[in-house]
Amino acid sequence: MAKLVLDEQWLERIKANLEGMEFGAVQIVVHEGRIVQIERTEKNRYDAENQSLSRRRSSRG
Repeated sequence: MAKLVLDEQWLERIKANLEGMEFGAVQIVVHEGRIVQIERTEKNRYDAENQSLSRRRSSRG
């Protein structure tokens, strides 16, 4: 099994992907013991009250 090495550059990249995220996931892809990719999936959540308000405003024309 290869030993994963995390240097300061990768830690900064991971931190940058986490900044500002409220809901979502950061996935770190490792190949042969080395980080090769960071994927960020961010979710935007809206409560039902605000959604119905925006629908009424847009239907007024």
